[in-house]
Amino acid sequence: MEANKKETAILIGLIHEHQDADRLTEYLDELEFLADTAGAQTKKRFTQKLAHPDPGTFIGSGKLNEIGAYVKEHKIDLAIFDDELSGSQIRNIEKVVQCRVLDRNNLILDIFAKRARTAQAKVQVELAQYQYLLPRLTGMWTHLEKQRGGIGMRGPGETEIETDRRVIRDKLARLKTKLKEIEKQSLTQRKQRGELVRVALVGYTNVGKSTLMNLLSKSDVFAENKLFATLDTTVRKIVYENIPFLLSDTVGFIRKLPHDLIESFKTTLDEVREADILMHVVDISHPLFEDHINVVNETLREIHAHDKPIILVFNKIDAYHFVEKEEDDLTPMTKENISLEELKKSWIARIEGTCVFISATNKTNIEELRNVLLKKVKELFFVRYPNANGSI
Repeated sequence: MEANKKETAILIGLIHEHQDADRLTEYLDELEFLADTAGAQTKKRFTQKLAHPDPGTFIGSGKLNEIGAYVKEHKIDLAIFDDELSGSQIRNIEKVVQCRVLDRNNLILDIFAKRARTAQAKVQVELAQYQYLLPRLTGMWTHLEKQRGGIGMRGPGETEIETDRRVIRDKLARLKTKLKEIEKQSLTQRKQRGELVRVALVGYTNVGKSTLMNLLSKSDVFAENKLFATLDTTVRKIVYENIPFLLSDTVGFIRKLPHDLIESFKTTLDEVREADILMHVVDISHPLFEDHINVVNETLREIHAHDKPIILVFNKIDAYHFVEKEEDDLTPMTKENISLEELKKSWIARIEGTCVFISATNKTNIEELRNVLLKKVKELFFVRYPNANGSI
């Protein structure tokens, strides 16, 4: 394949009792964004309504044949499913569609492999990839024999010998040992920072955490309109009014984030666990921002980091749009009909903590956010250093 040529992809998702057509459309929008981030161009979406996924092929045989015909006619490179597939399902689907088949987890792992820059991130991603691969070996054997690179193929499993269970288990053991060494080094680094107040930026992926990090710390952290632009934790020392504290930017969360990835990235997520204050950044312009809040909160609970002071930061107010209803419109009010001011009032009344509405891109209300952050940091700082006069 030419170096600069994008692979072509189709997306597949199911409508079922827990996921209606509108919700599936929103999830496939996110899957398309993931595919774009990985370097694929989406050509078409296929959906099917089923009570339960087919245990052998996930979707029905008629839909699978329809997809196979489209793939052949349009020479599609990838078929990407929005849900997790077993190794046998991948093998059975590939026999019909005759192209590479990925599930959502494999796609996310591929993006992480592409984005990993530091030795720590690379080890974490490789560990998660092997953990994903191991239970799928039997079903994916013929699939792996034919690997020639491309999306979903970065990292492990590129040669036949590495598909052997024993080899992979040995590799997993070595990676876990290496990761423990990295964890010790990271722990030493965190201890060397002393007892400064720690603030961690958390949030769904692509909500503007890195842009906000740059504003608050006056640093130059990589920020891009792609999913998982930041993998490696960035920590900056900041001083406001002679009060020093540490601000860290961490990997973004996402719906159905692979459990193996959370486990592998536990060292990175220690920055969140050990933080004194969390700044939960939310893209208020996204139609599913409330779902995103729930995903982040669930992930925080999973890593035992939910019981901390939280500043809820609603970002991208410059991109928020609503449709004002006519006076004689008697249809039920929806999210699309709520103004930003009404939304602000509802959230301020709804939560016990602090929430701030900003635009990191336009630098709107950043001073207000700094003041809120400084107040929270000061409270902890003077508890920790009761005799301090504002500097240490």
